[in-house]
Amino acid sequence: MQEKAKAKADIAIIGGSGIYDANLLDNVRDVDIDTPFGKPSDSITVGNHGDVGVCFLPRHGIGHRISPSELNSRANIFALKKLGVKRIIAASAVGSLKEELKPLDIVIPNQIYDRTKSRPSTFFEDGIVVHMGFADPFCPETSKTIVDVANSKGYSVKEGGTYVCMEGPQFSTRAESRVYQSLGFDIIGMTAIPEAKLAREAEICYSMIATVTDYDVWYEEDVTIETVIENAMKNEAAVKDIIVSTLDKLSLEQHCMCKDALMGAITTVPSMIPHETKRRLDPLIGKYLDE
Repeated sequence: MQEKAKAKADIAIIGGSGIYDANLLDNVRDVDIDTPFGKPSDSITVGNHGDVGVCFLPRHGIGHRISPSELNSRANIFALKKLGVKRIIAASAVGSLKEELKPLDIVIPNQIYDRTKSRPSTFFEDGIVVHMGFADPFCPETSKTIVDVANSKGYSVKEGGTYVCMEGPQFSTRAESRVYQSLGFDIIGMTAIPEAKLAREAEICYSMIATVTDYDVWYEEDVTIETVIENAMKNEAAVKDIIVSTLDKLSLEQHCMCKDALMGAITTVPSMIPHETKRRLDPLIGKYLDE
């Protein structure tokens, strides 16, 4: 079906490896959304969980057909902004860079180290410059709720940690993996960047449930896609359980820095921003240019 004005959601779930369905929602419908940056990865499933509007976006498309390097993250996040999303819970499979973080453990990271190479990571170009703070890339408010829920359910969860985002789609060399491990990073994946940057530019709270599938190749065994998928599927039930209970606990009111991330960050003199750029980016910057 085509995009409808009535389609709204307060919370979005971006599904990663092993999280591909929206069975946790009621009254679901698929919405096809256009953005100035093209189409998102797939149709977005919009429904509700109790009284909360929730939507689900399969990051790699149904059937896992889009490589991490080919993801149109700008379209994905912009589409969620058009739906009115205030908070994103992202699920992602990761490798562990620490012996104590075992396969099937869960990490709620609080930092990112960017090792991607050529992914568009900002909405702001074509005549507008925005220098936004990104010191704390994950929403502390949302992440704390997820941690509390996971702990209350008895899952093996680590609060905080650094996610190093590599380009992919290949896994690390042994040299790369050992360097990342020696630098003290906790987990490694391919999708947190530019999702987290774009969510902050859209003033949407962004947090991640990272599920450990392997030890990367610094440890003992080579990483195989079979192992990653097998452990991701094992983690699926835990992730869904945590998400459902988190939806019950999350406040729809944002009390963190995420909601005002662009305040004072637009460097370009408003009168110098091209009209077409203002029009395209109105859902992001309109409230600041109208003042």
